[in-house]
Amino acid sequence: MRYFKLSLLVIVTLAAPELLAKGWINLFNGKDLSGWTQKTGNAKYFVEDGCIVGQMHVPGGGTNSFLCTTKDYDNFILELDFKADPRVNTGVQIRSQYADKPVSVDWQGKTINIGAGYVYGYQVEVDTDLKGKTWTGGIYDERRRRGYIDPDDGVKGPHGLAFTELNRQITDANGWNHLRIEAVGDSMKTYLNGVLRADIHDSLTPKGFIGLQVHNSNEPTSEGAQIRFKNIRMQMVSPKLPVAEPLPNTLTEKEKKAGWQLLWDGKTTDGWRSARSDEFPTHGWEIKDGMLMVTNNNGAESAGGGDIITRQRYSNFELVADFKETPGCNSGIKIFVQPDLSAITGTGATTNVGSAIGLEYQILDDARHPDAKLGRDGDRTLGSLYDLMTASADKKPNYIGEWNTARIVARGNHVEYWLNGKKILSFTRGSAAFRKAVADSKYHNIPNFGEWPDGHILLQEHGSQVSFRNIKIRVLPK
Repeated sequence: MRYFKLSLLVIVTLAAPELLAKGWINLFNGKDLSGWTQKTGNAKYFVEDGCIVGQMHVPGGGTNSFLCTTKDYDNFILELDFKADPRVNTGVQIRSQYADKPVSVDWQGKTINIGAGYVYGYQVEVDTDLKGKTWTGGIYDERRRRGYIDPDDGVKGPHGLAFTELNRQITDANGWNHLRIEAVGDSMKTYLNGVLRADIHDSLTPKGFIGLQVHNSNEPTSEGAQIRFKNIRMQMVSPKLPVAEPLPNTLTEKEKKAGWQLLWDGKTTDGWRSARSDEFPTHGWEIKDGMLMVTNNNGAESAGGGDIITRQRYSNFELVADFKETPGCNSGIKIFVQPDLSAITGTGATTNVGSAIGLEYQILDDARHPDAKLGRDGDRTLGSLYDLMTASADKKPNYIGEWNTARIVARGNHVEYWLNGKKILSFTRGSAAFRKAVADSKYHNIPNFGEWPDGHILLQEHGSQVSFRNIKIRVLPK
């Protein structure tokens, strides 16, 4: 048994926001600046080609420019598209205020003084300079001297460096990017191009206007640089009270009575081994903060530590597991795994290096990984029976960086795949449709593929960082 360092935290989260019946409202009509007003600065704001354009003017005059909504908002989801010249330092203010006279703000026993004529409040950074810190989606406290709230350790800190590295992967420096901001109660989350970037709790300002910033500059080369915003829309939400959730990797009394067991204890490698040997891999996997993580090795299939499988075999069962994706990731959960069979290539030829044979619940970043466009009719996308059958098109995965829950039910030959509480695929092993799919797949050379009476549970190592937790199983009657 190998032990890893583990930090245990009691998890208390906000329940998912309750959406009001109004749905989405447009904050920008695409024609003029009705509903907006410029508070400070000498940057120019105008409408062009259905976009709000903010244009830098040098010298900047010492004050940042803000185009602000004439209304205040408290609990909302805000979405917009932006296209920024890398020379522009910009951002989106939320829950912000304007000091028409000097203002004093109390925070943790300290007094923060804000001079007259300034905008202050939370700013969601927009930064498309891939040679800089590239902190789009970071949350900065404008004028309140608290600096960045997330990332909170500076450009050269581990969190800041990781923030930069990921953003450089997902930012389109020359094109349009999508920003989503959720502000509900004291919870604020930001998403860049569908990837979670910041997740904080802070209650210094519960309500305020939305603002589009153009930072002041005295650099002559910045003259005329532009930031464009479009599709600016908002959905008002109603916060619910915080809900205490069980610690990850534990069983409730109700689950215990229902026959659930932990497949992973959240701390050790007990109950798992390599698909290639009787030992747990010495590299390629990491246990940290209650997560079982595949480490990154540039996407190669089972070329690092390799797949891991349960020591026990299962036939009739219900399996659940939380998984968290990273941009461009590829992984999977396999059932009925037969580790004694040779791995195969994409053409079905046997190979010495490859993933163990079994029925795979595909885990994939459909938007970024090329495998989503391969196979047949999307049968390599998230939640699909890999290379065989396609998951429902109306599946609802959470954003990249957030937890999803996979559920797999196997009763005899009937199998169901679920994602976040919704069934997305069902099939019958050995049926005519199943055998036809096998014959058309890379598994066509494997006799009786997928019809074995039992097998191991597998977590796949495909060279991409993916995290797992809350891996639970209950054995069902035959």
